[in-house]
Amino acid sequence: MGERPRILLTGWFGFLDGEATAGDVLALERVRAVLRGRGLDHDVAWSPGFRPEGPSLTQVRPEDYSHLVFVCGPLHGPQIEELHRRFAHCVRIAVGTSVVDAGSPAATGFHHVLARDAPGSAPTPDLAARAPALPTLPVAGVILTHGQHEYGVRRRHERVADAVTRWLSGRDCARLELETRLDVRDWRLSATPAQLESVLGRLDLVVTDRLHGMVLALRAGVPALAVDPVEGGAKVTAQARACGWPALVPAERLDASVLDRWWDWCVTSGRGLAREIGAGFRRGTAADSAERLLETLGPRGGG
Repeated sequence: MGERPRILLTGWFGFLDGEATAGDVLALERVRAVLRGRGLDHDVAWSPGFRPEGPSLTQVRPEDYSHLVFVCGPLHGPQIEELHRRFAHCVRIAVGTSVVDAGSPAATGFHHVLARDAPGSAPTPDLAARAPALPTLPVAGVILTHGQHEYGVRRRHERVADAVTRWLSGRDCARLELETRLDVRDWRLSATPAQLESVLGRLDLVVTDRLHGMVLALRAGVPALAVDPVEGGAKVTAQARACGWPALVPAERLDASVLDRWWDWCVTSGRGLAREIGAGFRRGTAADSAERLLETLGPRGGG
């Protein structure tokens, strides 16, 4: 038997100025699963901009490998041509790639090209399609404000937004930035309340420092992890009390452990309470100021 191959995997996700897309990384995981199934050891070279812990292409020693496998993406450009020069002694294979120009040095430099699409050949499914199954993660809508200057020196909006977003970046969840502002010209924003509510109703929870972020989440029966961005509490705190909603963090008590605790509550037992509050809104069991408006209008206003 011959010597076992020493394999280095990389792709556009390995270049300093490249980028790692979800499809690229899933394609990589498909290749890794196939190699593991055959008991073939391998290393992955990442872009230091995406995985600073490495190893990166600049850190690995080409002489340590017998094979270079380039995964996913288009075969073009000087970065790939440089790989051919640097790993000239390796067997170089491109897998799951798009061949833009079959005669370009980036493409012809590979010993084998197992393309997903290339001129004159039938396409094959992208590698990401058969990547190993992934866990289902909580989907969190994020609704934050940097405004509300009417609160003056009590404003903690910037500090709250910074702390919440840094904390969220460490949570293993799907994050969706949302805005309660409506706009009929900007396609990225909802044009009607129904459009926004349709999104909210599909979430697992909402993380917000906005009054309406909390109220609209609860209206949709979705738990809201609310932070009051005003020191001493203001309208978010008052509304949480009015709604009977406990998942509220004051700005002055904001830290990761408190957010973690309320997150865990929101995605477990908080779901039932959120649905109950939302159902109460729809039944109209709680009085609000619209009903009192008729009293202030007097007999004529009341019909």
